Amino acid sequence: DMTFITYGSMVPTVMNTVTKHSIDADVIDLRTIMPYDGETILNSVKKTGKAIIVHEAPRTLGMGAEISAFLSERAVEYLSAPILRVCGPDIPFPYRLEEYYLPNEERILKAINRIQEFR
Repeated sequence: DMTFITYGSMVPTVMNTVTKHSIDADVIDLRTIMPYDGETILNSVKKTGKAIIVHEAPRTLGMGAEISAFLSERAVEYLSAPILRVCGPDIPFPYRLEEYYLPNEERILKAINRIQEFR
C-alpha cells in the first residue's frame, strides 16, 4: 500500500503503471498545484505510510520538493519509508530527448521497488 501524488501528464503514466502491475496504491491527481489539496494527501499518507511523488518538472525546487516538505512537516510520524520523487533531472528540458527525460513506467517501478523495501 502506497500513495502516489501526481498531476498533469504524469497522471495517465502513473495510473497505467499501477494498473498494469496490480499495485495496491492511492493515486492522487492534484488537478491544481496552487492551492494543492494537502488534506487529501495527508489523509492518504497517514493511511499508507508511503509516498511517491511523480511529476515532469526538475527535481530541485519542483512541486515534488514542496509536497515532500509538507509531508515532512505534517506526516513524519506516519511514514514507514522515505518520501520518494520520480521527476525530471536538474537540467534544461531537452525536447528531442523527452522520452529519456520524463518519468516513465521503468522509473516508477524502481521507486515502487525501493519503497517496498521498507516495511
